[in-house]
Amino acid sequence: MDEDTRYEAVRSRDARFDGEFFFAVRTTGIYCRPSCPAVTPKRQNVRFYATAAAAQGSGFRACRRCRPDAVPGSAAWNVRADVVGRAMRLIGDGVVDREGVAGLATRLGYSARQVQRQLTAEVGAGPVALARAQRAHTARILLQTTELPITQIAFAAGFASVRQFNDTIRAVYASTPSEVRAAAPRTGPAARRAATPTAGVPLRLAHRGPYQTTAVFDLLAAEAVPGVEAVGGSRGRRTYRRTLRLPYGTGIVAVDERAGTGAGRPGSGGTGRVAGAPDPSVGAPDPSVGVADPTGAAHPGGWLDARLHLTDLRDLTTAVQRLRRLFDLDADPYAVDERLGADPRLGPLVAARPGLRSPGTADPDELAVRALVGEAEAERLVQRYGKALDAPCDTLTHLFPEAAVLAQAEPDGPLGALTTALADGALRLDPGADRDEAQEALLALPGMDEGVAAVIRTRALGDPDVAPPGADIPDGWRPWRSYAVRHLRAAGEP
Repeated sequence: MDEDTRYEAVRSRDARFDGEFFFAVRTTGIYCRPSCPAVTPKRQNVRFYATAAAAQGSGFRACRRCRPDAVPGSAAWNVRADVVGRAMRLIGDGVVDREGVAGLATRLGYSARQVQRQLTAEVGAGPVALARAQRAHTARILLQTTELPITQIAFAAGFASVRQFNDTIRAVYASTPSEVRAAAPRTGPAARRAATPTAGVPLRLAHRGPYQTTAVFDLLAAEAVPGVEAVGGSRGRRTYRRTLRLPYGTGIVAVDERAGTGAGRPGSGGTGRVAGAPDPSVGAPDPSVGVADPTGAAHPGGWLDARLHLTDLRDLTTAVQRLRRLFDLDADPYAVDERLGADPRLGPLVAARPGLRSPGTADPDELAVRALVGEAEAERLVQRYGKALDAPCDTLTHLFPEAAVLAQAEPDGPLGALTTALADGALRLDPGADRDEAQEALLALPGMDEGVAAVIRTRALGDPDVAPPGADIPDGWRPWRSYAVRHLRAAGEP
């Protein structure tokens, strides 16, 4: 997009581009998402940025009205397989906070200087600035949804010191941490009591465009492994729950199904929010926003409600990013539907299910094992080798066993070959893995089937353009063949 096209998107408040770019206003010092409901600034006063971090690095503060830091991530980072796309996925997973820029560079196979140069050239900010923007957003969530002391929040969000935390919050939000907390949307004393650490961190996981929750929850329910996952409730009002193994501890998440969610028609100018409504990333639901349409039609909505219980709050950013990959929340349904909907075979399927997603996984190594052995054998592995939770929650009792544990316990056969490769690093499936190299390593394993490798590439590596071997999937459906497969299967086609 050129800058004139971006400005037209801003003038029409087009939510399709939220997260794809940001605009800043020179005269106010504020940066916004394209769908911001504020008065459109004059063209000569507008500057455009690829990331929130780039806008912050140029001295602009986040708009308090549209909350640009809460938008879905750019779909480009999931589509792209180059070093910038891999780096953005790793930064989102919290690698810079845990391992520094040197650790990020090592994972990518480049020098720290090369990574800095490529990121700055393409997204306008280096890895430190991108991680800083992410920490600021995590801190705001904790400030506005928990009663934790501000000092504890500073370190939980990944800041090295309270001073660094205070300076960053002032720079990004033009407010002190206490003022950010006081500005949180509340619906009364009950909401405040519900947002205590023991009740977990409430979240609204934002997405762009329509979202077919029924299809995603049907898939998760069909695949659920007892002890690790559970789907309860009636269709249209279900809750998906699962355990999470995270870098600093463990977690349990609950995500609610919301039938008929969406963000308006392409070109409608719908923002997915009502002006002045609460930030869709935090807080209790506002009954005036995103009410479910009993007909199941798409309507302004834009998020999935979730609640995270973590043993260590430093895992919040990582947990959120892994949930976003599981539910494919950073996808661009407009681009997918436009391409696939023009095909005579897929057109009716896309019209019937606009915004159909291609779910990923919260744990790539776990997904690979499950794809290989199937649900019944996965349940056996959980009960025999999974780590029991210190505090089970209803039917959620275990973490899925680590690859190293399985490699030692059952070293023979295809399962042993897979888990050994995962444990010793010969096979990498993390967000920064090279997809072609990972597939090559998968197919080199004894007993690995091409169909299983395709599932792992689609789900564990998040590749949007995978065609199962032997399937009638034409090249004309590129780069969205994974979504085409989901449409075919949702329609009952093999």
